[in-house]
Amino acid sequence: MNAAVRHPAVAGTFYPENPDALESSVKDCLAKGASASPARDKSGGRLFALMLPHAGYVYCGHVIGATLAGLALPCRFIVLCPNHTGQGHPFGVWPDGAWLTPLGPVKVDAALAASLVKGVYAPDTRCHLREHSIEVLLPFLQILTRNEARIVPVCVGTRDPQALRAAGLGLAAALAALYRDDPDDVCILVSSDMNHYENEQTTLKKDDLALERALSCDPEGLLAVVAERGITMCGASPLAVALFAAKALGEPSAGLVLHDTSAGASGDTSRTVGYAGLRFHL
Repeated sequence: MNAAVRHPAVAGTFYPENPDALESSVKDCLAKGASASPARDKSGGRLFALMLPHAGYVYCGHVIGATLAGLALPCRFIVLCPNHTGQGHPFGVWPDGAWLTPLGPVKVDAALAASLVKGVYAPDTRCHLREHSIEVLLPFLQILTRNEARIVPVCVGTRDPQALRAAGLGLAAALAALYRDDPDDVCILVSSDMNHYENEQTTLKKDDLALERALSCDPEGLLAVVAERGITMCGASPLAVALFAAKALGEPSAGLVLHDTSAGASGDTSRTVGYAGLRFHL
């Protein structure tokens, strides 16, 4: 059976399609992010996970850059993203092969993917084919790891708290086995934007409610407030999976690096999307 190759879906729209222009854009985002970050992240310990936004770079690239600035990243990443298309398995793992960007291929860590595929997780490529929320992060990983990054892409397409808890425990079990050999060998990436398409004042208020629960490392509270207050945070479910895993493994802490909205780039405060960068430690 041939290994699966995933081709870019949003190159030329969310980020530049030309390799040189893309490399320049990523480096510009990293530089702007490093200078824009107010260093609000006060969490300590070993890096466990990051939450990064996934809009066009013009809108959220500085938030991605700020969140990644100054970190010593590993080369292996389990990337949890939402399912915007409604296609495929609710916990779909891309099992092998590579994901292509204009900067070249990013290899899928087939052995790590196989260790995760049990319980609620299943091998599935369909849920990933048109899903942009992992793709837009990969050029940053390629630049920062000098093309050594390996990934396990996981698309989360359910809001059921019990299923998300089971997924978190399954993720924790896979990580526990890795940590016995090298606790710094892998990082979780959660791909999520915050509230969508309301005025900036409303978006910031709703974002703050969700961020309060995220920064408390409270997956149940995050899922509850998102549902009860109508917060359209697309990656609440993937973040809940990561938080359930973190709590199963230890006592996590979290820090906010940067929080912004699309109005900073568009100038339109009547219809905004929120973006936040978070770091989680164990």
